[in-house]
Amino acid sequence: MDLSMSAHTYRTIDVPVAGGDLRVGIWDPINASDETPTVLAIHGVTSSHLAWPFLVAELPGVRVIAPDLRGRGVSCTVSGPAGMASHAADLVAVLDALEVASLPVVGHSMGGFVAVVLAHLHPERVQRLVLVDGGLPLDVPPGLSPEQLVAFILGPTAERLSRRWKDVEEYTNVFWREHPAFVSDWSEELERYIAYDLLPEGDRYRPATSYQTTVDDTIDLNTGSALPAARAALQHPTLFITVPRGLQNETPGLYPPAHLDRLLTAYPSIRHQHLDDLNHYTVVMSTRGASALGPLVRAELVRAELV
Repeated sequence: MDLSMSAHTYRTIDVPVAGGDLRVGIWDPINASDETPTVLAIHGVTSSHLAWPFLVAELPGVRVIAPDLRGRGVSCTVSGPAGMASHAADLVAVLDALEVASLPVVGHSMGGFVAVVLAHLHPERVQRLVLVDGGLPLDVPPGLSPEQLVAFILGPTAERLSRRWKDVEEYTNVFWREHPAFVSDWSEELERYIAYDLLPEGDRYRPATSYQTTVDDTIDLNTGSALPAARAALQHPTLFITVPRGLQNETPGLYPPAHLDRLLTAYPSIRHQHLDDLNHYTVVMSTRGASALGPLVRAELVRAELV
């Protein structure tokens, strides 16, 4: 699957935001017009816009706008504080730059939390929400320090951010090739995603996402004030999608069954869909994950009367 897939063309733009320029990937359908349905796709805490080509392939005729959030990918040069409200403000700047009034929003992992805050702070810009294994409270023990919180949620992913690598090959083979999440789902698209994540630092390479940025965002999405207020006021039609396995392909995943039951009771207006035999990564970053996720996103476009 090339970035310029048969049903889409791919381009990037840079959008000015507070502290720098935000890199934004855009997949335009062939023969796109002013009537082309459009979705905003928001990636996870240590990810980039290149998490989304798999889903794009499942959405022929749909434009997908996907930024590198501040502190990630090419947007790693954006200075200033992170946090859900800052990300939401950046996304409004993206929509303004592209002259998009409102649209459905798909958020994966931390992107789901950003999407909820975006809908709360800028309700007129969001039509519907699709929250993919994120966006609702995680089952986190109380009293953890910031570092413990990051380690509890992200595990080896957090440790990866502090390491330095000789080259893309070492980064790919030492960390990612052995990653349990992708044992059955390795692909050229994943290799492209991995290579995009590395930046030169002296004679070595480092992941584009800094450890401190990850700490700041993880703390904000778990203990900050923006999300409780946003969830309490949530009015947009929302689909919450979960998978059985977590970041290391372990069970349970981010939303254990008992915790999930409590959430669905607490938020009765939110519709829920469970997708079997996927983990937190492969629900978005694999062909089989996207083939399950794509029809759900397309159904939301139908509900919004966009297709």
